[in-house]
Amino acid sequence: MNKELKIKNMNNTTTQGQNTTRNPNSQADGQSHTTDKPIIVPEVKNEKLRKFITKVPYFGTPDMPLTSTTQDFIPIADIANDIVLFKDGGAAIVMESSSLNFGLLSEREQAAVVAAFAALINSLSFSVQIMIRTQRKDISGYIKYFDEKSKNITNPKLAAITADYRAFITESIKKKTVLGKRFFVIIPFNSLELGVTKSAQSILRKGPLPFSKDYVLKKARVALFPKKDHLIRQAGRLGLKLKQLKTNDLIDLYYWINNPEPPAVKKDI
Repeated sequence: MNKELKIKNMNNTTTQGQNTTRNPNSQADGQSHTTDKPIIVPEVKNEKLRKFITKVPYFGTPDMPLTSTTQDFIPIADIANDIVLFKDGGAAIVMESSSLNFGLLSEREQAAVVAAFAALINSLSFSVQIMIRTQRKDISGYIKYFDEKSKNITNPKLAAITADYRAFITESIKKKTVLGKRFFVIIPFNSLELGVTKSAQSILRKGPLPFSKDYVLKKARVALFPKKDHLIRQAGRLGLKLKQLKTNDLIDLYYWINNPEPPAVKKDI
């Protein structure tokens, strides 16, 4: 390309670096005689030019638009019938557990809870996952609601107790961060439980799931529901209640895990 430009410029002019000249008699006859200055093209190798262009942000932008979404980078393929389906053919059900204030129990009750928990662990013949989700909480709304309800108290003694309780809450949140905790128990279903034949067929299948959704759901129900019932019975001995999350609850849970809310800021109360 550089050679072609040089040859073209040499054909258009006979001199290089010559300035534009004008005939002094041009004003009389209304004509001018000019000689164009040739274009000097620096010799730049194509490789260096390519590297320079790629470093410029505008030219380095790919021609094709970016179409990737967050779903391309998470293992979840779909959530249907209260079951989470994974891209490798596996599945899982998620149950939320209630909490138990172990410190407020008597020694005998604590011993009974420990024995029940040991029995639950020893009874497991399958793998489970326990997840604790901790979030910082802003209780300014609770204090505002508390103040509104306190105005309706007419008993002086109850009003004094309410004021003491509010002062206790206010001092506590100034010293410590208020955290909200949620407890989940996940029971997984491995894709290998679908069988060798289906695993071989998954190589030629296209789509988010290597198998048909109905087939995976059917196998997952058969394998997961008895395990779920077993955990609910064992948790009842601990004084805990396990509740399986529905489809909408699962969607909300995974959405907020991948799109967390900004941390709450402490406010003066």
